[in-house]
Amino acid sequence: MSLGSTSLGSKHFAEGCITRRLTIRRPGGYLLPLLLFAAVAPQALLPQTMMSASTSGGGTRLLSSDAAILEIEDVKKDLPCTVTQIKPVLGFDLRFHSGYDITLPLRELSGEGGNLTIVLKVTSDTAKDSPVYFSQRYNVPEIDDEAKGDAYLQGSFDLGEGDYHVMWMMRDKMERVCSSAWDISATLPAKDQSMKLPIAAHAIEPSDLEFFKDEPPVTRIEGPDTLRVKVLINFAPQKVTAASMAPVDTSALVSILRNISREPRIYKFSLVAFNMTDQKVVYRKEDMEQINFPELGKALAGIKLGMVDYKKLADKKSETDFLANLIQEELGHNSTDAVIFAGPKVMLDHPIPPESVAGIADIAFPVFYMNYILTPQQTPWRDSIGTVVKKLKGQEYTISRPRDLWNAWSDIMGRIVKTKLVATAATSLK
Repeated sequence: MSLGSTSLGSKHFAEGCITRRLTIRRPGGYLLPLLLFAAVAPQALLPQTMMSASTSGGGTRLLSSDAAILEIEDVKKDLPCTVTQIKPVLGFDLRFHSGYDITLPLRELSGEGGNLTIVLKVTSDTAKDSPVYFSQRYNVPEIDDEAKGDAYLQGSFDLGEGDYHVMWMMRDKMERVCSSAWDISATLPAKDQSMKLPIAAHAIEPSDLEFFKDEPPVTRIEGPDTLRVKVLINFAPQKVTAASMAPVDTSALVSILRNISREPRIYKFSLVAFNMTDQKVVYRKEDMEQINFPELGKALAGIKLGMVDYKKLADKKSETDFLANLIQEELGHNSTDAVIFAGPKVMLDHPIPPESVAGIADIAFPVFYMNYILTPQQTPWRDSIGTVVKKLKGQEYTISRPRDLWNAWSDIMGRIVKTKLVATAATSLK
């Protein structure tokens, strides 16, 4: 979002697109005092739905007039809006996200209110006779005839690898139409071809920002070589001063957890979610057969970023003490086959005392650190968790792109399995 803008309406739906946001900006960058689209009122934004191409029958179906525009690809500007395509980008969830940005002058929405309806047709080059349709409607409140500035809307959808054609249209209460068409391509670079995406090639699906929904069951491998893993994850934004978690940060951290949870060779998970700013463990569960993401999401919802207890603020070593105690407790009493730290860099003013690590220096299990940072060149030095992991002869991985997550996890699993085999062999020789 650009400087001088404010988001006035945003809601996420399991069947909807990844973002549907309206922003209003006055010329010159001043905020428009008018709260358009019912000022975040839930009824202002109706969920995006997948549609049937048929124009008759029950369910959510295309209007004949909309179907005609989409079919003949009639580019219209009766409603003077500007739509800009968003090229497919691979997210940390290993799904390609694409979409569009819309700019619409407020004067075009003036009057007693009404609605805007968006209809989207996405077609894979390999299935031109089977396009996928989406619809989305925005309720518009009364807007003054003298209103100035622009309204901004966004929408998106997910894709598998492949080439696609998009036909987009928006209709207002007076049946004026703005429409556009474009081609997009979702392609993995040659060096990333080994990555297995959870969305099939040429697939077209609604995006989802329900980060903490249930993970589908995984068929676990049974036997003596199955693994138990403990994960300590710092759920915190990359910017320490941020008042909330940015969606990209939440998506990356949850994707790291989901990647771990999908490993069939792990049959037990222990999870400790903490927040360094709040200096608190917000969620702890031992020996789970599957990570409970909805439960984790509820626990994390209680984190109040930007608010620090005065006593902790007055104690300049409180963060250091918290992390040192956490490491001693979780690693000193660990019975799993590996411990994995994950999260953004933790830069403390005071280093963790050597004696805090000395008591656990002879651990028999491997330790790893998946350090999530989008711009590692801005903070190239090792952080406090990385320093501890190095002292424990563990491995640290920088996670800046989806391929980093894929490669890191492949290496981590290889090391855990090797360590377990060596330990099993040594035990059998006794």
